[in-house]
Amino acid sequence: MAGKEWGRRVKAYRKLKGYTQVQFARKLGVSVSVIGEVERGTRMLSDELLRQITDVLEISAQELAPEQDKHKYRHPKTDVHV
Repeated sequence: MAGKEWGRRVKAYRKLKGYTQVQFARKLGVSVSVIGEVERGTRMLSDELLRQITDVLEISAQELAPEQDKHKYRHPKTDVHV
């Protein structure tokens, strides 16, 4: 699930919601370096981290997913945002 496109989308939504990397990291309970790695696409998103990110950003996994991965999150059972 890692990739530059995922990272670009996390960064874009983070900024859209008005969070700095430091604020976002604190909300997620992770280090700023983890956020930087996610946004650069060098860290794989675990299902748990993806769920936390979508919860904090108040969006669904399908909304966050790059176009090529949206199909993975179309069904409520596979969408980690509840």
